[in-house]
Amino acid sequence: MQYNCWLPTKVLFGPGRLNDLHKEIMPGKKALLLISNGKSTKTNGSLERTQNQLKLAGVDYVLFDKIQSNPLKKTVENGAVFAKENNCDFIVALGGGSVLDSSKAIALLVSNPGDLWDYVSSGTGKNKPIKNKPLPIIAITTTAGTGSEVDCGGVITKPETREKSAIVHPFLFPQIAIVDPELMKTVPPKFTAFQGFDALLQATEGYIAKNHNLISEMFQRTVIENISKYLARAVKDGNDLEARTRMAFANVMSGYSMMTSSCTGEHSLEHALSAFHEELPHGAGLIMISKAYYLYFIEKNICHERFIDMAKFFGNKNADSALDFIDELEKLKFDCGVDNLKMSDYGITPEEFDDLAKNACQTMDGVDPCDLSHEDCVNIYRQSYK
Repeated sequence: MQYNCWLPTKVLFGPGRLNDLHKEIMPGKKALLLISNGKSTKTNGSLERTQNQLKLAGVDYVLFDKIQSNPLKKTVENGAVFAKENNCDFIVALGGGSVLDSSKAIALLVSNPGDLWDYVSSGTGKNKPIKNKPLPIIAITTTAGTGSEVDCGGVITKPETREKSAIVHPFLFPQIAIVDPELMKTVPPKFTAFQGFDALLQATEGYIAKNHNLISEMFQRTVIENISKYLARAVKDGNDLEARTRMAFANVMSGYSMMTSSCTGEHSLEHALSAFHEELPHGAGLIMISKAYYLYFIEKNICHERFIDMAKFFGNKNADSALDFIDELEKLKFDCGVDNLKMSDYGITPEEFDDLAKNACQTMDGVDPCDLSHEDCVNIYRQSYK
């Protein structure tokens, strides 16, 4: 019955809201404008629109366009060096979760000495305190997937040790978030589905996590209700602005879900997969392991009623079994065309499962409905394998 809730990001939500950025008080005079190493923001016009907004606001900027889909430690460290060399005093992050996550790592490193992994708490991280306030961040999300525009964490990969770990600190909340569904209309169907399932599973994880609470449940129910109704529509027609808007809203709520409860071991299991295989989209990895992950608890008859709740949030008002949740989850995968994803298509092999499980267990923080052993993790991978 207790919870903590501090969500300090100012959110400008709705179609066309990027046009209002210049009206906001800028947190500095020169921005590091951060985008991915892809072409989407350049070809769909969102980069030019953002640049125009910064000009209207009277601030200067420099562009850093190196961020990968699974951002790497060396890349964000190079971004921090670039920001310091150009005397940037705030960051404007334009992109999906990888860009927004990277902005937090860069903001931290510009203001604090040392290596990024000095500030990581798991694995080979040194868990040092963040002593100096990071650069302010304006987050402009172009996807509906991670909720990173309103949370205080970022996930980065260290390829040398195959670690995909998070930096989390209250200093890292973006100051302003622009959530404009018009920027999401050109996301391809496959990635719309991957991103939507990421947001969905953040909420379903949070609903069964040990630290769920009254306010997190409110956010999680809203996420599930909206994504179950609108994700397939957004996948089918990217120009369906109502569906895009509802998915963008669900994405913000999934960020709030993480900030009031948490993700669980499902995310740790996936982070291991995409740490070993950088080309694997995070959402695709989650989709592939989700059925086996949730069945693990259902077969142990753990939090049975909470799975029934979630089946009802999907719209199954007559749900009376935890397996009804699995049915709804699998139906949504089918409706979105992602029900036949194969680990083998991304180069994952059963011989890796032991190492993947060791990696995943390093970042689990004990909030699963019951603890997952190393062998449990191996079995979830094994049952998910195609």
